[in-house]
Amino acid sequence: MPSPEQAAIIIFGAALRPDGTPTPTLSRRTEAAWRFGERLDMPPLYVPTGGIGRYGPSEASAMAALLRAQGIPLSRILTEETATDTLDSVDACAALLRARPHAGPVFAATSAYHLPRCLVLLRLAGVPARAVPPPRPPASQQFMRRWRWRLREVPALPWDVLLLLRRRTIDRLLTKR
Repeated sequence: MPSPEQAAIIIFGAALRPDGTPTPTLSRRTEAAWRFGERLDMPPLYVPTGGIGRYGPSEASAMAALLRAQGIPLSRILTEETATDTLDSVDACAALLRARPHAGPVFAATSAYHLPRCLVLLRLAGVPARAVPPPRPPASQQFMRRWRWRLREVPALPWDVLLLLRRRTIDRLLTKR
């Protein structure tokens, strides 16, 4: 008998502190995903993504530890530990999810400034993802962070879209040979 569809929540990584512990941003993203997952009809599969950055373990393993601390069993956590940026995360997670039988809806969990880029890239990669309500940063950080990150995301979105489309075109050309 086939198993029912299971939702997946992709949690996009963020840098770790020099001591290898999660930053507040990473913790808030993971908590937002967990809280959202608790409201779903069926327990979701959590897909934390992010490789080893400047410090410590992989971002994905740090998020998996945070999920485990909330009581999420390992059977519901599928870590993607190879990605080094958003586009790599999208490619790797799309491949992981295509390989899953009985896949249900896919949700993306990240910070508000990062969410539009993640959703566009996931959809271009063939994953019809929807948004997890993003976490709110502390009030003391909202104004400056909002503008600093928007300045980063505005050029990053079209750049990543171009890179993704380029990869798809090259892949199609190579498979035709």
